[in-house]
Amino acid sequence: MKKLAITLLSSVLIFQASAQDAKIEITGNDQMQYNIKAFEVTEGQKVVVSFKHIGQLPAIAMGHNFVILQAGTAVPAFATKCAPAKDTGYIPQDEESKKEMVSHTKMLGGGESDEITFTAPAAGEYPFICTFPGHFAIMQGVMTVKAK
Repeated sequence: MKKLAITLLSSVLIFQASAQDAKIEITGNDQMQYNIKAFEVTEGQKVVVSFKHIGQLPAIAMGHNFVILQAGTAVPAFATKCAPAKDTGYIPQDEESKKEMVSHTKMLGGGESDEITFTAPAAGEYPFICTFPGHFAIMQGVMTVKAK
Protein backbone atom coordinates (compact mmCIF):
# COMPACT_ATOMS: atom_id res chain seq x y z
CA MET A 1 0.00 0.00 0.00
CA LYS A 2 2.82 2.37 0.91
CA LYS A 3 4.57 1.63 -2.42
CA LEU A 4 1.32 2.34 -4.33
CA ALA A 5 0.88 5.67 -2.53
CA ILE A 6 4.46 6.71 -3.36
CA THR A 7 4.01 5.68 -7.00
CA LEU A 8 0.75 7.65 -7.27
CA LEU A 9 2.31 10.71 -5.62
CA SER A 10 5.30 10.53 -7.99
CA SER A 11 2.96 10.30 -10.98
CA VAL A 12 1.00 13.35 -9.81
CA LEU A 13 4.19 15.38 -9.30
CA ILE A 14 5.50 14.42 -12.75
CA PHE A 15 2.15 15.34 -14.32
CA GLN A 16 2.09 18.70 -12.52
CA ALA A 17 5.62 19.51 -13.64
CA SER A 18 4.87 18.69 -17.28
CA ALA A 19 1.51 20.48 -17.12
CA GLN A 20 3.41 23.66 -16.27
CA ASP A 21 5.68 23.42 -19.33
CA ALA A 22 4.93 25.90 -22.09
CA LYS A 23 4.48 24.09 -25.39
CA ILE A 24 4.59 26.41 -28.37
CA GLU A 25 3.93 25.28 -31.95
CA ILE A 26 5.19 27.57 -34.69
CA THR A 27 5.18 27.19 -38.45
CA GLY A 28 6.93 29.02 -41.27
CA ASN A 29 5.83 28.93 -44.90
CA ASP A 30 7.06 29.66 -48.43
CA GLN A 31 5.58 33.18 -48.17
CA MET A 32 8.12 34.03 -45.41
CA GLN A 33 5.56 34.10 -42.60
CA TYR A 34 5.42 32.65 -39.11
CA ASN A 35 1.92 31.63 -38.05
CA ILE A 36 2.27 33.66 -34.84
CA LYS A 37 3.81 37.04 -34.03
CA ALA A 38 3.87 36.71 -30.25
CA PHE A 39 3.59 34.29 -27.34
CA GLU A 40 3.90 34.48 -23.54
CA VAL A 41 5.70 32.33 -21.01
CA THR A 42 6.65 32.74 -17.34
CA GLU A 43 10.20 33.23 -16.12
CA GLY A 44 11.80 29.97 -15.03
CA GLN A 45 9.25 27.93 -16.98
CA LYS A 46 10.40 25.08 -19.20
CA VAL A 47 9.61 26.08 -22.79
CA VAL A 48 9.32 23.59 -25.64
CA VAL A 49 9.08 25.14 -29.10
CA SER A 50 8.14 22.89 -32.00
CA PHE A 51 8.94 24.59 -35.31
CA LYS A 52 7.80 23.22 -38.67
CA HIS A 53 8.46 24.56 -42.18
CA ILE A 54 5.10 23.90 -43.84
CA GLY A 55 6.21 25.07 -47.28
CA GLN A 56 7.61 22.95 -50.08
CA LEU A 57 10.77 24.79 -51.12
CA PRO A 58 14.17 23.42 -50.03
CA ALA A 59 16.29 25.14 -47.37
CA ILE A 60 18.75 26.46 -49.95
CA ALA A 61 15.96 28.50 -51.61
CA MET A 62 13.53 29.26 -48.76
CA GLY A 63 15.07 28.05 -45.51
CA HIS A 64 13.61 29.04 -42.16
CA ASN A 65 14.71 28.78 -38.58
CA PHE A 66 13.43 30.15 -35.30
CA VAL A 67 15.92 32.18 -33.27
CA ILE A 68 15.07 33.80 -29.93
CA LEU A 69 17.31 36.73 -29.09
CA GLN A 70 18.11 38.29 -25.75
CA ALA A 71 15.96 41.24 -24.67
CA GLY A 72 17.37 44.47 -26.08
CA THR A 73 19.27 42.85 -28.96
CA ALA A 74 19.35 45.08 -32.05
CA VAL A 75 17.62 42.80 -34.56
CA PRO A 76 18.95 44.38 -37.81
CA ALA A 77 22.54 44.36 -36.50
CA PHE A 78 22.22 40.72 -35.40
CA ALA A 79 20.66 39.71 -38.74
CA THR A 80 23.55 41.36 -40.58
CA LYS A 81 25.98 39.09 -38.71
CA CYS A 82 23.90 36.05 -39.74
CA ALA A 83 23.98 36.60 -43.52
CA PRO A 84 27.56 35.39 -44.10
CA ALA A 85 27.12 32.35 -41.80
CA LYS A 86 25.72 30.05 -44.52
CA ASP A 87 27.87 27.08 -43.47
CA THR A 88 26.39 27.12 -39.95
CA GLY A 89 22.74 27.54 -40.94
CA TYR A 90 22.97 31.34 -40.80
CA ILE A 91 23.79 31.19 -37.09
CA PRO A 92 26.96 33.20 -36.33
CA GLN A 93 29.50 31.35 -34.21
CA ASP A 94 31.38 34.24 -32.58
CA GLU A 95 31.07 34.51 -28.79
CA GLU A 96 29.25 37.86 -28.84
CA SER A 97 26.55 36.50 -31.15
CA LYS A 98 26.15 33.32 -29.09
CA LYS A 99 25.49 35.47 -26.01
CA GLU A 100 22.78 37.39 -27.91
CA MET A 101 20.73 34.21 -28.48
CA VAL A 102 18.46 32.47 -26.00
CA SER A 103 17.90 29.44 -28.24
CA HIS A 104 17.49 28.49 -31.89
CA THR A 105 16.37 25.72 -34.19
CA LYS A 106 18.34 24.46 -37.15
CA MET A 107 17.67 25.79 -40.67
CA LEU A 108 14.78 23.87 -42.23
CA GLY A 109 13.46 23.26 -45.72
CA GLY A 110 9.87 22.53 -46.68
CA GLY A 111 8.34 19.65 -44.72
CA GLU A 112 11.09 19.60 -42.06
CA SER A 113 10.71 20.27 -38.35
CA ASP A 114 12.84 20.82 -35.25
CA GLU A 115 12.23 21.24 -31.54
CA ILE A 116 14.07 23.27 -28.92
CA THR A 117 13.76 23.22 -25.15
CA PHE A 118 15.00 25.94 -22.82
CA THR A 119 14.20 27.63 -19.54
CA ALA A 120 12.46 30.98 -19.88
CA PRO A 121 14.83 33.79 -18.90
CA ALA A 122 14.04 36.83 -16.73
CA ALA A 123 10.88 38.85 -17.35
CA GLY A 124 11.06 40.97 -20.49
CA GLU A 125 10.44 41.04 -24.21
CA TYR A 126 12.62 38.79 -26.36
CA PRO A 127 12.54 39.17 -30.14
CA PHE A 128 12.45 36.10 -32.36
CA ILE A 129 13.47 36.02 -36.03
CA CYS A 130 14.35 33.86 -39.00
CA THR A 131 18.02 34.39 -39.86
CA PHE A 132 17.91 33.27 -43.51
CA PRO A 133 19.20 36.35 -45.40
CA GLY A 134 16.50 39.00 -45.68
CA HIS A 135 13.79 37.05 -43.89
CA PHE A 136 14.05 38.85 -40.54
CA ALA A 137 12.29 41.92 -42.00
CA ILE A 138 9.04 39.93 -42.20
CA MET A 139 9.64 36.85 -40.07
CA GLN A 140 9.86 38.25 -36.58
CA GLY A 141 7.88 38.45 -33.38
CA VAL A 142 8.19 38.72 -29.62
CA MET A 143 8.32 36.21 -26.77
CA THR A 144 7.07 37.99 -23.66
CA VAL A 145 8.35 36.53 -20.43
CA LYS A 146 6.13 37.40 -17.47
CA ALA A 147 7.42 37.62 -13.89
CA LYS A 148 6.51 34.75 -11.55
